Formats: sequence, structure tokens, C-alpha cells
Amino acid sequence: QVQLIESGGGLVQAGGSLRLSCAASGSTLSNYAMGWFRQAPGKEREFVATIGWSGGNTYYADDVKGRFTISRDNAKNTVYLQMDSLKPEDTAVYYCAADEWGWGIDPEPYDYWGQGTQVTVSL
Repeated sequence: QVQLIESGGGLVQAGGSLRLSCAASGSTLSNYAMGWFRQAPGKEREFVATIGWSGGNTYYADDVKGRFTISRDNAKNTVYLQMDSLKPEDTAVYYCAADEWGWGIDPEPYDYWGQGTQVTVSL
């Protein structure tokens, strides 16, 4: 079983950047494909980005493509989400998740979730 803890959220102005981190413990991160999801108030949780076990495969939601970059450092048991050119509509709680058996945009197959970190983008 793996425990996930997100960090790096905060308040930033539109156009700014943040880097989220997701630190894993209890298991080796390289055993899992990883995803980032977000949930804004009153909305369903939505896919942001995902990365395969070795980091060679990545996939992004259309509205973050070209602005966000997902990466992983298996030696540090950590996954990152670099967010640039942030927009007010990026405001949400961001969650990282681990999937032992596959990777994709559907949150249902992900087995483990962090507690989330708040990202707020002001005008």
C-alpha cells in the first residue's frame, strides 16, 4: 500500500507558476502509474495529467496541454506537476493518485489518493 502526500499549492496571480509535489511512502513509486486530478467547488473531479511507470509516457487534458508538465523521480519517490501560465479557471484542489495496474484519464481505476492541495489563481 502506498501513502501519497501533495504539497506546493498556494495563491498565485494569473500568468504565474507553481510546482506541485506528490511524495509517496510505504511502497516503491515505480510500481505505479501516477495521475494528477483536480476538483473545483461544485464540480466533479477531473483529469489533469498522467505519467507511466518509467516516466516515458505522459498524457494531458486538453486545457492544460502546453502549460502543465508532469514528471517523476522514482529515486525520490516523488511525482511533480509543473504548472505555468496559470489561469483563474485552474483554481481547484489538486490530487495525485497511484494506479498499480494501468494508467489513464478515468479516476476510478486509481487505487490510492492523496489528501489534496489547494491551488488558487487570482486575476
